[in-house]
Amino acid sequence: MIRCMSTPEPRATTPRRISVKGTSGAGKSTFAAELADRLGLAYVELDALHHGPNWSAPTSDEFQARVREAMDAASGGWVIDGNYDTKLGETVAGAADTIVWLDLPLRVKLPRVWRRSLHRIRHRIELWNGNRETWRGLFFARDSVLVWMVRAHVRHRRRWPARFGGAPRLVRLRSAAEARRWLEEQADPSRLPHRSDE
Repeated sequence: MIRCMSTPEPRATTPRRISVKGTSGAGKSTFAAELADRLGLAYVELDALHHGPNWSAPTSDEFQARVREAMDAASGGWVIDGNYDTKLGETVAGAADTIVWLDLPLRVKLPRVWRRSLHRIRHRIELWNGNRETWRGLFFARDSVLVWMVRAHVRHRRRWPARFGGAPRLVRLRSAAEARRWLEEQADPSRLPHRSDE
């Protein structure tokens, strides 16, 4: 999904390139869409570019080409929501001037994923290109949403501090309250974000 958000006045003239990362249940999509809206940037949802009909997936080269096309189309700056580190490498992270890591605790994310998936399954909500969540996908599939989220949580906390931790462009938000406070600080687009090197 790519959506051009309204541009508030006044706004910074410097283009902004923001990567919002985290596991399922961290609130990436909601956070990224609101951030793009506040800053007047294009919102790019990686899931929408990745998931084809019947959950088909592009090759790494195909996916990187799609993402680069979306980035090039957003010449005024973008907020990109998602990870896909294995396929994308540094395509997004290397181009971003700010990386926001929503590093919420498992005790927050697990109930969120559970409630979200139940709602989607019960109401047969279409996600991307006709795809829908299923009971099998939630519990029994090899790439179960719940299992994947827990594994990704552990993997991110093991790898990302070494990968991004020394970079001043990293903003690591460890709670929903921290995420909300930082987001509300971005209401005035003439202000640069507060960054953390934690």
